[in-house]
Amino acid sequence: MAKSKRKKKLRFIIKIILCLTYLLIGFILVFCAYELYENDQKIISWAEVENTKQYSYIEISQMSEAFAVIKKDQKQIHFVIEQERDKSWHTYLVAIKKSDYEKYRSIIDYTYERTKEKPKSLKIYGYPVKISNNIKLLAIKNIKNFVPIENQVVLTKNNFEKYLTDTYLDTTQPKNHNLNYIIITLLLMTFVLFILIIFTILDKDKIVDEVDSLLEKEIDETNKKKKKKKSYKGKLSNNKRKSSNSKHLKDSNDDPV
Repeated sequence: MAKSKRKKKLRFIIKIILCLTYLLIGFILVFCAYELYENDQKIISWAEVENTKQYSYIEISQMSEAFAVIKKDQKQIHFVIEQERDKSWHTYLVAIKKSDYEKYRSIIDYTYERTKEKPKSLKIYGYPVKISNNIKLLAIKNIKNFVPIENQVVLTKNNFEKYLTDTYLDTTQPKNHNLNYIIITLLLMTFVLFILIIFTILDKDKIVDEVDSLLEKEIDETNKKKKKKKSYKGKLSNNKRKSSNSKHLKDSNDDPV
């Protein structure tokens, strides 16, 4: 009876430890999946871009007519101005599809004073693309037709990147979701852990049986060693007692009459 109670208690402890372990691993997997998802969804401002794999945006308030066309991709390159809250502004290059021109017409018309109605700034999204030498030369040639004379600088190949950076925002590229399969894998692993927790609670987890069996065997062996050690000590104590009694009798026989 005592052994049965001990086994039940031991099994319960094993189940608790396993469930907590599964929960901890599951929490870590969910946390990793969430972090990956957040990074995948993150869209940064153009000023924070560090590489061409970062999906980013520019909030444009003015936009030029196209000064270059990439025929094979059916896209055209424009100058744009992004105005900060402190009224400072930056000039960048962007690529749009020819078919999307109408989306930007109101901003382009306002930029060239074809209308007095100021449109709302427009946030455009895309990936950075390295500026080719041909586009760079066309930008140097046409920048004076866009930037007001009082704000113009002498743009050359040497200082180009300082004023216009070395990339343009390509709005024709859709956002890539490269991490979906990793996130799905992590969530599937979490689901498997959830199933294992249910199996553990319902006593269907073979791991519990194996651990229980190993611990039970270890406890039995430990108890046997303790009993053996106790038996050995008992025998040693009896031998000492017998030896002491024998010596006492001998001493008594040696006393003079």
